[in-house]
Amino acid sequence: MTALTRRERLRAELERDAKVVARRIAAEEGIEGLTLAAVARGVGVTPPALYRYFNGRAGLVRAIYDDITAEFIDTVGQAVRRQDPDDLSAQLHAGTQAVLDWSVANKVEFDLLMGAGYAKVAQSEQGIPVVIARELGGLFGRLFARLWDERGLVCPADEEIDPVLAAQLRTYRAEVGLEFPIGVAFLMVVCWRQIYGLVCMAVYGHHGFAFDDPQPLFEQMIDDLLGLLGLTRSPNLRLS
Repeated sequence: MTALTRRERLRAELERDAKVVARRIAAEEGIEGLTLAAVARGVGVTPPALYRYFNGRAGLVRAIYDDITAEFIDTVGQAVRRQDPDDLSAQLHAGTQAVLDWSVANKVEFDLLMGAGYAKVAQSEQGIPVVIARELGGLFGRLFARLWDERGLVCPADEEIDPVLAAQLRTYRAEVGLEFPIGVAFLMVVCWRQIYGLVCMAVYGHHGFAFDDPQPLFEQMIDDLLGLLGLTRSPNLRLS
């Protein structure tokens, strides 16, 4: 491997430091407070200098978005990989638990990836609307593909799905990048609809006066979702 030149090393250090500062500012002030000027002050350079590194604020936002996405997907992927590779129930359960745990522990980051902050970023940065679908959908989609191939997953036939919904599911399936019937994609979306709702309750504190701990609701939900997929809880689940 060729050693980095001093200039390349300094550039890499500045990019790293700028993203650390940008993430801190976003956590403290929200995405609206994330400006090139604020980040430049945090790393001790001028805004024009920082502009050249990231091609403007949009490039900086996209850089931290991509970093957070990679962190999130790696966390969920590690939870899946800790399970027996033949135990699809444990892999689905662990991956879903990791989605909840990471989101609750990283509320600002969740907001940027899948909450109110996401909408603001997606409007200004081409390609963002499909990032999570491809990354998280692809991770879980591979497990659903195995359920279909190996377990004969029961799902609606194409003709049983409303034509408008079927067209949407085909678009989703294409973005996820996996080949299986749209009925399998339908089950994925049905599961995600419930998971996302629970995660939002936990992250934003909806009904927090009663459901201050999301885990009991999660436990009930995971049993329902595994049952929908023809599975039961694995006795060999590894969550840590």
